[in-house]
Amino acid sequence: MTQRRTDSRIYDTKSQHRINEMIRISPVRVVSAEGEQLGVLSTSEAIFAARSAGLDLVEVAPDAKPPVCRIMDYGKFKYQQKKRQTKQQVNRTKIKQLRLRPKTGDHDVQVRLKQAREFLVHKDKVQIFVVFRGRELAHVEEGQKLMEFMIEQLSDVAKIETPPKRMENKRVMCTLAPR
Repeated sequence: MTQRRTDSRIYDTKSQHRINEMIRISPVRVVSAEGEQLGVLSTSEAIFAARSAGLDLVEVAPDAKPPVCRIMDYGKFKYQQKKRQTKQQVNRTKIKQLRLRPKTGDHDVQVRLKQAREFLVHKDKVQIFVVFRGRELAHVEEGQKLMEFMIEQLSDVAKIETPPKRMENKRVMCTLAPR
């Protein structure tokens, strides 16, 4: 027993547009794929004209008298709408966090600098923490030097949003925002 496949574009219930057989009102004003007026036709004639062109009949103005339908490739239309919608969405800035210790090695600091630079280039904010443990609390100035070095190295792509705060909960913190 063979199953008959249905064209999913005909039964697109999530869309605000009625297409092909979903258009129940007759007559309709029809606009061709090139944008020229074809006039007022019955729905069946309009669907036939769309099918003969290898396209769909899409209701674009259902409130008009008579409703306006356009002959177009509905799949391409939906793709372009989705593309336009994603383009309009704003890049929401995220806050990325980097943790360092006063005794962090030079190479590891360079890796963290590279990561911070990538985050800032992608328009994300970066919070840098220098965390102190145990006897490291006696040498807070080492952490301050490390923080100043990080800020200096990232000054070309970042601006300081919150300057380094002294010893907040056994750590020094600074927030950098992209330029």
